[in-house]
Amino acid sequence: MHPHLHTKDNTACEEIMTALEECHARGFLWKSMGMCNDAKHQVNMCLRAERLKRTATNREAAKIKRDKVKKVWAEIDENS
Repeated sequence: MHPHLHTKDNTACEEIMTALEECHARGFLWKSMGMCNDAKHQVNMCLRAERLKRTATNREAAKIKRDKVKKVWAEIDENS
């Protein structure tokens, strides 16, 4: 797999990515006949799920930060 996919964010997909690498290692004909398509689909779905988890976490953190900034600006407006 691509090195950028082997990160701390995708550790849950490590086993599936290894299975895909093993499938690709069987050779060009094996790969070209579509024998690795199921493993590739599983990797894509796993990476997508991990990305959605990160997105939800980031969105929540941004909401908290935005609420904090709004609160600070409200206090500044009250004191002005």
